[in-house]
Amino acid sequence: MNRRIKRAAVLGSGVMGAGIAAHLANVGIPTIMLDIVPRELTDEEKHKGLTLEDGVVRNRIAAANKAALKKQKPSPISSKASLDLIETGNFTDDMEKLSEVDWVIEVVVENLEVKKKVFAQVDQYRKAGSIISSNTSGISIEAMSEDCSEDFRSHFLGTHFFNPPRYLKLLEVIPAKRTSPEVLQFMKKFGEDVLGKGVVEAKDTPNFIANRIGTYGLLITVQEMLKGGFSVGEVDSVSGPLIGRPKSATFRTLDVVGLDTFIHVANNVYDQVEGSEKDAFEVPPFMKSMLDKGWLGAKSGQGFFLKKKGEKGSEILQLNPETLDYEPRQKLTTKATELAKQEKGSKRKLKALVTAKGDRAGDFVWSVVKPVLIYSAELYGEIADDVPSIDEAMRWGFGWELGPFEMWDAIGVKESVARMKEEGETIPAWIEEMLELGNEQFYKRENGNVYYIHKGQYETQSFNPKAIHLKRLKETNEVIKKNAGASLIDLGDGVAGLEFHSQSNAIGLDIIQMMNYAVDEVDQNFEGLVIGNQGKNFCVGANLGMILMEAQDFNFFEIEMVVKHFQDAMMKIKYADKPVVAAPFGMTLGGGAEVCLPAAATQASAETYMGLVEPGVGLIPGGGGNKELYIKHLRNIPEGVDFDLQKVAISVFEKIAMAKVSTSGEEAKENGFLDSLDAISVNGDHLLHDAKQKVLGLSRSGYQAPKRAKVPVVGEQGYATMLLGAKSLLLSGYASEHDLKIAEKLAFVLAGGRVKEGTLVDEQYLLDLEREAFLSLVGEAKSQQRMQHMLMKGKPLRN
Repeated sequence: MNRRIKRAAVLGSGVMGAGIAAHLANVGIPTIMLDIVPRELTDEEKHKGLTLEDGVVRNRIAAANKAALKKQKPSPISSKASLDLIETGNFTDDMEKLSEVDWVIEVVVENLEVKKKVFAQVDQYRKAGSIISSNTSGISIEAMSEDCSEDFRSHFLGTHFFNPPRYLKLLEVIPAKRTSPEVLQFMKKFGEDVLGKGVVEAKDTPNFIANRIGTYGLLITVQEMLKGGFSVGEVDSVSGPLIGRPKSATFRTLDVVGLDTFIHVANNVYDQVEGSEKDAFEVPPFMKSMLDKGWLGAKSGQGFFLKKKGEKGSEILQLNPETLDYEPRQKLTTKATELAKQEKGSKRKLKALVTAKGDRAGDFVWSVVKPVLIYSAELYGEIADDVPSIDEAMRWGFGWELGPFEMWDAIGVKESVARMKEEGETIPAWIEEMLELGNEQFYKRENGNVYYIHKGQYETQSFNPKAIHLKRLKETNEVIKKNAGASLIDLGDGVAGLEFHSQSNAIGLDIIQMMNYAVDEVDQNFEGLVIGNQGKNFCVGANLGMILMEAQDFNFFEIEMVVKHFQDAMMKIKYADKPVVAAPFGMTLGGGAEVCLPAAATQASAETYMGLVEPGVGLIPGGGGNKELYIKHLRNIPEGVDFDLQKVAISVFEKIAMAKVSTSGEEAKENGFLDSLDAISVNGDHLLHDAKQKVLGLSRSGYQAPKRAKVPVVGEQGYATMLLGAKSLLLSGYASEHDLKIAEKLAFVLAGGRVKEGTLVDEQYLLDLEREAFLSLVGEAKSQQRMQHMLMKGKPLRN
């Protein structure tokens, strides 16, 4: 069956419903979002003379929740245009519109009887063959649909998104007994390819996979905190990045999720299990008191933490669980935490902590990790059919760097099981059998393949062919050449990949050298080149530390040489005989954006935050970014259309001077960093594959390097106009004297120097102006202060 989802409906417009509707709109699916009809008029509606029969009143709840999407941070929408794809309505007047959609997603209150009533209506209005799903976080999928028609039941399943849907990767897909295998497979593929999710098939059990284990882990952490007399701040200081968990750790995570939501999820398991598992899911009394007081976390202004203004500025206070008073936040620092911080990678950090017996932090981390490992093993087969599904659910849903079984491998299965037994723990039988057979790991890697333990033997883990894993390619000796900053890798099918792997992927001479080598090698032996990697971010810019150090030592000749090499490498990429495609994602700032701009095309991740941010560190772009963004804006103007060159220059000037960064790939397109030749990948795991296909498409369609052409500039008159805008910002207090100095340099470069408006200049001339301006700013004391502040504090300095 050639099934497609062209249009969807979301039933329920609360935080989760509106977030799902926004995500569908982000990927281009027109969506109708319905909610209940209000029972009372607001004062504003009464003042306007409206009644409960007016459409604007009847649709108010869904319409208000749609409007609220614009104000939320981080934004649930990738572009303001996404909102145009969301239509609002209500359950009373608009249910017949369900006959027009291919997928109906229910996101109403977590109450079985309410859901059954909604589905009875859906069954009445839906078209045969349309898919229906529930976003429940734990109510039985089977029970919801038991009274519905056969066609409904065969097309019904659970689709559990995690909040916020745009940013959290996990989508748990939960089939019911009568769900058609074709529908299940379609939704798994659709979830991955179209929605960009990491899809895990879960079983119809309380809270499915991630919430079951994640909630257990959080409650165990709270219990161990109370037992050991630790503070909220101490727990968060050792239960975050130090053990491969998000920065929000334990209690900041609970504040973000909302205590009411967390307690509801915990109670859902508590009500459905027995024995020691039931005890584990009992919410401690102090958390119930917090709920009674309305201390729910971020949404109520206070929770486990409270931000308070004092004499020295804002201070974050921690809750004392015994007194329910707030006190200064504490951190847990021991010999083990210091040793763990020195280790590289989450696996080594975790092992350093849990093996530090007798250390206060080490013993605490072991006390919260150990039960999670055992619990996950006990649930194996009950909540999911294989080990990778459990690990993936925790990584994608809770932001863990390592899933439970990956954690177990990291600390050593055999050694940790022996310790658990010494401490009186009961080990699940299948783990004992695994060790008896001589298998001491849940995962093995050989020749680029990954194997996982399943029913006593290792099975090959299958991956979507669209998910290119650079680490696995490097294990199979596909590296053509490498140095400290970058590697050139054979991606297959005649395409090479240039991977950055320096600190923060910052660009230095080693990466520049590898760029030059890559273009030469590709011109000789490949169809084209992809520039991409699988680090935390694509590239946060040039090596700022190196630039500052050389500037403070007055080595301006050295800086000029590096900048010139970088400019030359960017020109080499632009005019390469074979197509070069950049594959940015995450932070793509400064030099990272400059690498993308001259490429033959860009294949960007949907989550790409791109901008030329050099003014924030007291500089202007030095690698050709000013010129390339200006040319890209000119290229975006349709052929034969009259345009104002001055407006183009001002638009580029403002984007660079204000260090404007896109909040998504779509916004990068709106900002002119991407154009019609470029494309966006919704699933970040498919980014390198999509970029590779773009290279092959360009190559097979007879790609030719662009012809060198002169660039029209606005000259002295345009320079004066741009400067006028900068001076008005200074006079109104929005810019400093040093901001103005940076703006003057930037305006001079974009204007093309002291020439007449409309003069055609060559690219090298503009690069020389840019390099000269860059060097003059590097020598400024205030620019060096900005660089120093960014390196030390991680945020820009206004001086």
